[in-house]
Amino acid sequence: MIDPRALRASLRAIAAGLLLAFSVPPWGWWPLAFFGVALWDSLLAGANAKRRFLRSWLMAIAWFAPSMLWISDLTLPGYPIAVVVFAAYVGIAGLVIPTRQAPIWRWIALPAAFTLAEAARSTFPFGGVPIATISMGQVSGPLAQFAKVFCAIGLTFFVGVIGVALSAAWRRRHGLAAITLAVVVVIWALMFIAPVGTNEKTLNVAVVQGGGPQGTRAADTDAREVFARHVEATKLVTTPVDLVLWPENVIDLASRYEDSTEAKTISQLAQQLNTTMIVGATELYRENGKVVRTNLSIVVNPDGSIGERYEKVRRVPFGEYVPLRSLIESLSSNADLPEGDMRKGQSPATLSTEEGKFAVAISWEIFFTNRARDGVQKGGTLLLNPTNGASYKRTQIQAQQLAASRLRAIETNRWTLQAAPTGFSALISPTGTLVERTDISAQAVLQRDVEARTGDTLATRFGPQPIIIFSFLVICAAWIVIGRQIQVQKTQASNEGQPL
Repeated sequence: MIDPRALRASLRAIAAGLLLAFSVPPWGWWPLAFFGVALWDSLLAGANAKRRFLRSWLMAIAWFAPSMLWISDLTLPGYPIAVVVFAAYVGIAGLVIPTRQAPIWRWIALPAAFTLAEAARSTFPFGGVPIATISMGQVSGPLAQFAKVFCAIGLTFFVGVIGVALSAAWRRRHGLAAITLAVVVVIWALMFIAPVGTNEKTLNVAVVQGGGPQGTRAADTDAREVFARHVEATKLVTTPVDLVLWPENVIDLASRYEDSTEAKTISQLAQQLNTTMIVGATELYRENGKVVRTNLSIVVNPDGSIGERYEKVRRVPFGEYVPLRSLIESLSSNADLPEGDMRKGQSPATLSTEEGKFAVAISWEIFFTNRARDGVQKGGTLLLNPTNGASYKRTQIQAQQLAASRLRAIETNRWTLQAAPTGFSALISPTGTLVERTDISAQAVLQRDVEARTGDTLATRFGPQPIIIFSFLVICAAWIVIGRQIQVQKTQASNEGQPL
């Protein structure tokens, strides 16, 4: 027989998860996140450890199942595994939140535990999968500017704080709720005087999108057609122009770039436009008897010569490399694995050009705060994100990547240029404002003047570690204080001769 109370709790957990899911792109209804956290808090109140874990885990499954659906295009078996595993991170967060004592300790610990769960899945396993994060939804809301001090992970913390304030108000702790919200507003106001970068010079930039169908795989696509579409689109660029950015891997080679006919065509384009071009390519060749695969962005100078190369450092697990490859091959001789992993790049996240040094994060790398931060710390005056989401059937991952690019723009206070072969391509201001965006599958060029900037934000300077360490210390402090209170209660009960 089904326990009605357990059923109601399960339905509330699913509702809380769906509120969180619909707060992130492509839906992006950011206020729902606060109500999702408040509902989660009500599920934890008075619950034992088992129930805290299971309710939090079920909530996270309802959160990730719709918002991580894009993974099914990459690996259908991996999709449910990812949902269940990453939901367990949130389940553990619910487990470490104290609920048997005064609710103030639950309200103090919940934002911290929520933050640690998001930080954990953005780090482990395989370097993390920071997709469908709470911060992505908040990029369109008023909390977004917290990112230039506390990084994107800090948005999760403040969503948690507002969520527990709503929960406190629901429980008629109006004074506590009002004080909490007032503190958040004061901290938010301080964001407007936090240090940011300064304009160094103005550049005219063009982002090229060749266009074409969505939901196509590289194996089913003629690479020459993709290249030709981008050459054709580049002819829409107006001169003078200082920088032309092409998307990720629209030049697909079975050789080194410099040995290809495509390189000659690009050199001619750069000379005709008298501009710096940065183009995305993949290479496949043999070196010392081994297969070498690269995913890189290449500078082509105005005189047609080839400049610096940046090879992608953070590769997509099971897309660009296979984690535990030797183990998988030993377990199954029929494992369908691609030949050779993409080589992991070693260079800093920058490209030096005649127009200055630019930070670069290829595709997947834009989801990680520290990749953009590395490029800006090393002198990047713009942030470039060449990407390729053409193989996905829906626009979910593209919408989430656009949100990630906006977060990186706020964190670094840099103009951010996102270039995709079939969309979304975008120009994003240093405040995270989406200035211009292409349509899916359209052939288009986004061109305008932007400011190359220098200087650091606090997020660039210190990174996400301070808010993560603070969250960890909050959890520890809550349990230490609660432990002492329990010990005092036991001592008093023993002195009074009462049963413990």
